Amino acid sequence: MGGLLILVLVVLVLLAKSVYVLREYERGVMFRLGRLVGVRGPGLLLIIPFFDRLVRVSLRIVAMDVPPQDVITKDNVSVKVNAVVYYRVFEPDKAIVVVQDFNYATSQLAQTTLRSVIGGAELDDLLSAREKINHELQSILDKQTDSWGIKVSAVEVKHVDLPETMQRAIARQAEAERERRAKIIHADGEMQASEKLSQAAHVLSTEPASIQLRFLQTLSEISVEKNSTIIFPVPIDIIEHFMHSRVKKES
Repeated sequence: MGGLLILVLVVLVLLAKSVYVLREYERGVMFRLGRLVGVRGPGLLLIIPFFDRLVRVSLRIVAMDVPPQDVITKDNVSVKVNAVVYYRVFEPDKAIVVVQDFNYATSQLAQTTLRSVIGGAELDDLLSAREKINHELQSILDKQTDSWGIKVSAVEVKHVDLPETMQRAIARQAEAERERRAKIIHADGEMQASEKLSQAAHVLSTEPASIQLRFLQTLSEISVEKNSTIIFPVPIDIIEHFMHSRVKKES
């Protein structure tokens, strides 16, 4: 009776070691006596205990955080940059056979590539052309991990930490740029206003009566305000008449 019980326990242990259930996003890399025999799954899978070994590999996209890296840019500015890498396994057999630990290897490759690419870029490109740098990082990583059976779908630079002195310099530069734009806008406004005034003067010069109407309109606008002091505009042509009369008398 004791021997039968032991036999049943052995059979149960063998069954437990020979039955695997792989999820939809998992694949099993099968080794038989150390030799790769293929990729299995998903679903129910039976193996030969002690002869077969199954390694589970997930096919889902992995979001890996790249630790902050101290880098000196091409224009000799010290920055600290971190990023995130999105990748997935598309050939499980290569990911297990070719590289010892594909997650660790991808992480180390991402760190060195990030330092290399950022070190070859200028600070202005790092701040304004981030999309270009992300694409370059993704292309380099995807090309090098392709032989590992890994597809790098995206790389995003998350944060660029600048020294305080550089932050103040950039703030001063941005303030000067805003002042320059304000002066240009003000000068454009003065130019447009002078053009409109020139057109208005041309119209008024063709119709002398319009000047008198303009004077009367100005007086009506002043009287509405109920000011204690009223400024009455004197027509220029009257002043010119007195000036011409004085010149004639002196001559």
